Amino acid sequence: MRDAVIVEAVRTPIGKGKPNGALAHVHPVELLAHTLRTLVERTGIDPALIDDVIGGTVDQVGEQAMNTTRYAVLSAGFPDSVPATTVDRQCGSSQQAVHFAAQGVLSGAYDLVVACGVESMSRVPMWSNVPAGKDPFGPKVAERYPEGLVPQGISAELIAAKWSIGREQMDTFAVSSHQKAAAAWDSGLFDAEVAPLEGVARDECVRPGSSTEILAGLRPAYHDPVFAERFPQIEWNVTAGNASPINDGASAVLITSSETAARLGLRPLARLHSFAVTGSDPLLMLTGVIPATEKVLRKASLTLGDIDLFEVNEAFSSVVLAWRQETGADLARVNVHGGAIALGHPLGASGTRLTTTLVHAMRERGARYALQTMCEAGGLANAMVLERV
Repeated sequence: MRDAVIVEAVRTPIGKGKPNGALAHVHPVELLAHTLRTLVERTGIDPALIDDVIGGTVDQVGEQAMNTTRYAVLSAGFPDSVPATTVDRQCGSSQQAVHFAAQGVLSGAYDLVVACGVESMSRVPMWSNVPAGKDPFGPKVAERYPEGLVPQGISAELIAAKWSIGREQMDTFAVSSHQKAAAAWDSGLFDAEVAPLEGVARDECVRPGSSTEILAGLRPAYHDPVFAERFPQIEWNVTAGNASPINDGASAVLITSSETAARLGLRPLARLHSFAVTGSDPLLMLTGVIPATEKVLRKASLTLGDIDLFEVNEAFSSVVLAWRQETGADLARVNVHGGAIALGHPLGASGTRLTTTLVHAMRERGARYALQTMCEAGGLANAMVLERV
């Protein structure tokens, strides 16, 4: 029976998604191409052997339009015979790329495939693919939700209210993310996964000096009098400090079967064990990680106690803390090298960034099983289980 294994995983450093960010001068195609070249350099494979490159990008417009992944393949110097496609499952786009790639290997459709992702939020701002005054949802969705859907920040506030997660708890979690990320950098734990680019070698948003006292001084990021009237339960505790920033970055993983890996002299980092994707309430939007975790564990015939490490995307502190309340997971096993609050959240790149960090952490810590899950706009979530080989 065929399996699917990750044999290499790399990412760029993550820059601030602002005009003065460390990677703002780099075209998104070049960000992604850098990770593709690095995969080939580190593994020594002939890129002509790659059956497909599946990339995630959220805002597919402007410099990220026209199937960005294809042009990254060409920029990376791969033969023009290597195909590529770009997918969108919002923040989980490149995790979905991993699912598709692994499922292709398991089915026999692929022998060697890259899953990857990119987002340059400094050059292609979030929501730039929805022109002002245009409705991306349509009339029937408006009929189904007559009071209207809400932005993600409001969803994060609703989650905090529903699970009684206070400001101090969210800020404490955020500070921990920065502390873990800073410690991982200082210990050299990111060296194996990060491919420096044009003089940038470290993630730009990690703040080792962050503290709950500093974060307590930040103002609510999403306060809106209209939503305040509609949702009186909201306490307005989500700030820029306990949410992920906007960022630039790219990441990529090389996936094959154990048989092909042996033939090519490649050493597997982890086996892609089980996959799940689920929908959830699009108003709360970000809670799909809870049923997705349950679903993937069921598919894997594992329990929460079997999982040694978790990566749960830190879109907002409230998302991870609500997930933890519902699952009972040990936070000491969650995002052990820091998460998106500290490292950054370059939307389309985040799925394979989490995977990259996770497989390297598994090797470092001798973990047998690991679980990755991501919340996604529209009330979606991906989850997968990895197994050390």
